[in-house]
Amino acid sequence: MKCPFCGFEENRVIDSRTSKEGLSVRRRRECVECNRRFTTYEYIEKVPVLIIKRDGRREPYNRQKIVEGIALACKKRPVPVEKIDEIVQTVEKFIFSQESGELESSDIGNLIMDLLKKADEVSYIRFASVYRQFKDMKEFMEELNKLINNGRQDVKKK
Repeated sequence: MKCPFCGFEENRVIDSRTSKEGLSVRRRRECVECNRRFTTYEYIEKVPVLIIKRDGRREPYNRQKIVEGIALACKKRPVPVEKIDEIVQTVEKFIFSQESGELESSDIGNLIMDLLKKADEVSYIRFASVYRQFKDMKEFMEELNKLINNGRQDVKKK
């Protein structure tokens, strides 16, 4: 690895730390030539995953799309950022645990809806209304009624 300051190729590792999630390693290095210090990060190389969209198109997995969709659904709701991060990490574990390099977008969307339903029902409805593309108010109300009826069944169980 070349020094970003002088370009010399020899350096020594001064300190190594694993990230909280254990997904990366942060290393402090010192150039043998100029003695300046710099930081590098090591990540596990992820196999590229293609997402198969509803219309059959395939596009590379984009983490930012998932983050933005969940964040939008949770906007102005009492869902902590940590919970959103946890949902995103769960979704990514699912995506990268698949054997094939392709995954239906519907599998991802359904998983996100399941996780949001447990985290915040209003965020779930917001996400579902966009994801499922309700055609009219009737479809929207049917989904709300399912949610309400499930809540009643959960209360009866207690």
